[in-house]
Amino acid sequence: MIGIIDYGAGNLHSVLKAIARLEYKTKLITNPTDHDDSITKLILPGVGNAKVAMEILNESGLSDYLKSEVAKGTPLLGICLGMQLLLESSEEGNVPCLGLLKGTVPVFKEDAEKIPHMGWNQVKDVQQHFLFNNIPDNTDFYFVHSFFANPLEEKDVLGTTNYGINFASVIGNEQVMGVQFHPEKSGKCGIQLLDNYCK
Repeated sequence: MIGIIDYGAGNLHSVLKAIARLEYKTKLITNPTDHDDSITKLILPGVGNAKVAMEILNESGLSDYLKSEVAKGTPLLGICLGMQLLLESSEEGNVPCLGLLKGTVPVFKEDAEKIPHMGWNQVKDVQQHFLFNNIPDNTDFYFVHSFFANPLEEKDVLGTTNYGINFASVIGNEQVMGVQFHPEKSGKCGIQLLDNYCK
């Protein structure tokens, strides 16, 4: 069972639909009491504002829930804003985030490229990771974002993308990981990445 965190994120239903296509069972988690022991993996989707998202996660108890589940060893995948929330803080509202990975979330500088970064762009595999299984290196995925992950530790950078600068577009480790792009909107390879995570 895949638990999908429901805190009003805009891409929630497209993520649900993509996981359903893969024939995995899902359960929406809107507060910690929705958890049950059949949930083996978690997904934190995300479209929107980091400060607003963290306020909802904190007020609902989902922040503590996610930290507790990760401490127990439950895998967690963050998508887009959900990926950024895995880090320690975001410049979007200057808000503390979940702190499950070390690092910050700065904004793209306006003189680099057109902001937001929107559209298809390549992801370069930096490390071998199961998320990339059966996905060619330098595959294009679909991005929409103005802020980006800046992990403190190089070992947490799994994939990079160039948009004026090279930034970490896939981060994490074997348990906690995040993708800046939207796999649910990235065609066959995006669905493959979700399948790699869920299985």
